[in-house]
Amino acid sequence: RCRTLSGSPRPKNFKKVHFIKNMRQHDTRNGRIVLISSRRSFCSIFSVLPYRDCTQVGDMKMDGGRQCHSTGVCLKEIIGLEGVELGADGKTVSYTQFLFPTNALGTRRNTIDSTSSFSQFRNASHRSLSLARANSTQGSIDAGSDLGDFVEYDPNLLDDPQWPCGKHKRVLIFPSYMTTVIDYVKPSDLKKDMNETFKEKFPHIKLTLSKIRSLKREMRKLAQEECGFEEPTVAMAFVYFEKLALKGKLNKQNRKLCAGACVLLAAKIGSDLRKHEVKHLIDKLEEKFRLNRRELIAFEFPVLVALEFALHLPEHEVMPHYRRLVQNS
Repeated sequence: RCRTLSGSPRPKNFKKVHFIKNMRQHDTRNGRIVLISSRRSFCSIFSVLPYRDCTQVGDMKMDGGRQCHSTGVCLKEIIGLEGVELGADGKTVSYTQFLFPTNALGTRRNTIDSTSSFSQFRNASHRSLSLARANSTQGSIDAGSDLGDFVEYDPNLLDDPQWPCGKHKRVLIFPSYMTTVIDYVKPSDLKKDMNETFKEKFPHIKLTLSKIRSLKREMRKLAQEECGFEEPTVAMAFVYFEKLALKGKLNKQNRKLCAGACVLLAAKIGSDLRKHEVKHLIDKLEEKFRLNRRELIAFEFPVLVALEFALHLPEHEVMPHYRRLVQNS
């Protein structure tokens, strides 16, 4: 039957409206579907678009006669996130290994056992996948990095107070008590020794421990003092940033982009932001870290892939950072 949409001007060409009871009876591709009740009351409307594989990331597109070029993110900086593939050169990349299988209609039997076994399988498969990608890419990824050593995240590792005085303390153990003697040392020598000890223990991490802590202080100052975010949001940003650091995905070129992307992701997950609040946060990140807005937004998805899409964090990873933030505030 031929009908026109009510409340709109009469079009020149009549649009055909088909009332169907079975979706398999008609080809619904490239069409608009309206759901109605048995009494023909309006419920919902949606369109079905065919899948189209993207040709190449960063290709120039013509939009209304205006050329849109790719963002200005340096290719070497994205490659610095080792093991992260974004589907360049027309290649489709699947991220299904980062997703947990769910069955809403099935029974929840052996939930704890199945979840733990799947997490172990996912960690093992991702480690092998990362190493395979690193070995297969020629000249673009440093295959010597120890990407497979990161198994479980420890929120107290990088904030351990034992790091600064590693070589300058002496532990004396007596029958009834234990005491520690810390020799006086210049702050510059202490910082140097701390970074050397950290480098010996984690050779795959390309940043020094002092630089990682300095970036975390800048992240906290920007998020709390300048943008007014609460401690849980900052703690989530710390977890994201430390996971990237411990996986060896940070370097001198992308450290500020990663830090800004972690704050942006944590704010989106941990806070109910409005449009002007997101714009204000991006402006502050651009000013504080001296970043380009387009580069920051373009770097958000590589960081998301490097975190394996695991933005919802368990309590035992966030709470230690939260307690330290509350104590220092």
